[in-house]
Parts: sequence; structure tokens; C-alpha cells
Amino acid sequence: MSLLQRVKNFVRSKSIHVAYVDVGSCNGCDIEVLACLSPRYDIEQYGIYVHNNPREADILLVIGAFTPGWEEKLRSVWEKIPDPKAAIAIGNCPISGCVFNRPHSLIDPPVAKHIPISAQVPGCPPRPTEILSAVLAVAPVVFKDYEVKKR
Repeated sequence: MSLLQRVKNFVRSKSIHVAYVDVGSCNGCDIEVLACLSPRYDIEQYGIYVHNNPREADILLVIGAFTPGWEEKLRSVWEKIPDPKAAIAIGNCPISGCVFNRPHSLIDPPVAKHIPISAQVPGCPPRPTEILSAVLAVAPVVFKDYEVKKR
């Protein structure tokens, strides 16, 4: 492996890019994801950067109660993310439907039926530290082939 390739692999393994999509939440989880960007939690110190464009992302954060209207849209967003990639379900809604999962509701939980989910962060809403921990736990799996071997 050339020196340039080793440098690129090292940088890639230390730079995690996430995109998040809200498929129908009460905005509780949305606020907690945005709190991760605040100076208190400062996810950028860990090399995690948030993008609106899924083509620039490595990890997709999914929040909200999944409805049938999101079937094609979420699949389209998922397919735009380049390999290797992972998805994390944030909050109870994408995991179980939570309070929205009623007998005649229009939601279709869990999101794992529609795209592959690598990790789940339960809570209504989960704390920013739990979201951060999930991203940091999934990142080594995503970048396992990109890490530079130590001598």
C-alpha cells in the first residue's frame, strides 16, 4: 500500500460523516441530535460531522415513527450513501413506534424492516451522550477496512 493510500485511509477512519432523516417524529429526538452539535457535547471533537447530503455521509441517523409514505424516500436516501455505510435508529419511534403505535395508526415500525440498522438508541428522547456513544460504536465497524495496520 502506498504512503498516499495509507494517509487517506487513516484520515477516513478518523472522520465520521453522518446525515440524519426525520421520518415523522415529535421533534424530541431531533432536538437531542441537534444538541450534539452544541458546545456542551461538541461531536466535532470526535471527528463526527453532520451533513444534509447523504452522498457525503457514512452513517445515517433515522428518527421518528416510520410511515408508509417514507418507504421509497428512505430507501432512496439509503442507496445514495456510498459504501461502507451504516444506519442507527434514534429513539423509541423508529424502534417500536412508541406512543404512535396504536391499532389503527398509519405507522409501520420498526425501521429495521425497511433498511438495515446497525445500532439502536432507545429512549424518548435519548440523551445526546447515548447518540454520540452509538455513532462512535458503529464507526469502527464501518471503517474496519479503512484503518491503517499498526507496525
